[in-house]
Amino acid sequence: MKRHTETEKLLKGALLPFYLELYDQSHPGIRPGIDMFLKQVTNRLAEKGISIIELPVCRTRREFDQAINTAEKEEADALITLHLAYSPSLESIEALKNTQLPIIVMDTTPGYNFDPLQSPAEIMYNHGIHGVQDMCNLLIRNNKDFVITAGHMDHSDILDRIKHHMMAAKMASAMKNGRTGQIGHAFAGMGDFVVEPEIMKTSIGSSVIQIDPAGILDFLPGNDEPEIGKEMEKDRNLYDTEQVDPSLHRQSVINGLALRRWIDKENLSAFTINFANVDRKKNLSAVPFLEISKLLAKGIGYAGEGDILTASLTGALFAAFEKVSFVEMFCPDWKNGTLFISHMGEMNLQLVEGKPRLTNMSYNFSDAEDTVVATACYMQGDAVLVNLAPGPDHGYNLIVAPVTMLAEGANSKFSNNIRGWMKPRIPVADFLEEYSKLGATHHAALVYEADPAIILQFGKMMGWQTHLAGINTVTSKS
Repeated sequence: MKRHTETEKLLKGALLPFYLELYDQSHPGIRPGIDMFLKQVTNRLAEKGISIIELPVCRTRREFDQAINTAEKEEADALITLHLAYSPSLESIEALKNTQLPIIVMDTTPGYNFDPLQSPAEIMYNHGIHGVQDMCNLLIRNNKDFVITAGHMDHSDILDRIKHHMMAAKMASAMKNGRTGQIGHAFAGMGDFVVEPEIMKTSIGSSVIQIDPAGILDFLPGNDEPEIGKEMEKDRNLYDTEQVDPSLHRQSVINGLALRRWIDKENLSAFTINFANVDRKKNLSAVPFLEISKLLAKGIGYAGEGDILTASLTGALFAAFEKVSFVEMFCPDWKNGTLFISHMGEMNLQLVEGKPRLTNMSYNFSDAEDTVVATACYMQGDAVLVNLAPGPDHGYNLIVAPVTMLAEGANSKFSNNIRGWMKPRIPVADFLEEYSKLGATHHAALVYEADPAIILQFGKMMGWQTHLAGINTVTSKS
């Protein structure tokens, strides 16, 4: 799987045009107009930022088989179906029900008005809607999921909704095909997020690449490698380094480069490391917190404590959104109605107020040296808290909660901490009750400037139970 960079976050849709072979025999003269409408749809979708795989007009079972096979080979994120006219569903259903690609039904026509003053000749160009109905019935009867968007391109939001569905499909594709690295094992005793790698593979599709922490030693740079000095200089330009010990900084960079090289070699979309498994006598000399924060800033998914599930989730969210971070809720501020979010030493450094500060971290959680962390406050703005929780029988619950991140303000005593203050849309007590009643784990992702509906649609495409949380005040008390 390709890891998503900023230039690769294209939405890749395969436009599948439906038609009837009989019309090419009985009314060949209308085909140029049909093809013109198809080109218009292709162009309008491209204007929305969707890279279109142009498939040939399909009429027969063989043509549908070939077209969908092409879409799969070109790694489309989803199929976008378009009925250019009526098309009998038995010609397409076998190919549709067997594809693993999400199906987005675009139910539209070239004409806006079809009143008594319209020419009857326009019937041939505008009757695809009953082909949509035929196909959707067969999809439902075959237990094949799909989403549908209906409306006119110039007089509705159909194109925006298709783009949103494509973003959800992009995340679903990234989740199913993700490669998540795990260094060590899950933190002993933490049960909420634990999913075994083989269960991840069978229930979601994600691959887990495990490595013994000692294996990271193979990726350590030599002490005289120029990359070490270059990385330290880059840090001095990007961060406030006045308080950091240069020797700790150097050792942090060395450990971080080893982590980076392993991730690059394995082409990982996400990773997790259990700090308790870092042992200076056996593997890394210190926990590479600084590099973890840098990797989050580059769009690599992450979660702490060996949590492969939340790491995979953040990697999938990065496939559609740029501003994502791993977070934990630490402390409630009952008085001001906020929740303090933090973690030991990891945050997305692109999502902060001001210039991050590098600080020395006195470390005593395992037999490892002191290390360096980058500290800052999460920036203010609207965001969405996203949690993926394991449920019974290897099912999952996706919990999505709109929140607001607040400014830190003056006179903060947390300048050497990773920090942020999150305000739910409902009272904190009600939010915490609802969140835990839904089974949310204590690990989560925070996504800025995201539409909760898109993330919920991603969950539905994955076949998960989805929950929009923190909207209505909970009235029943346990």
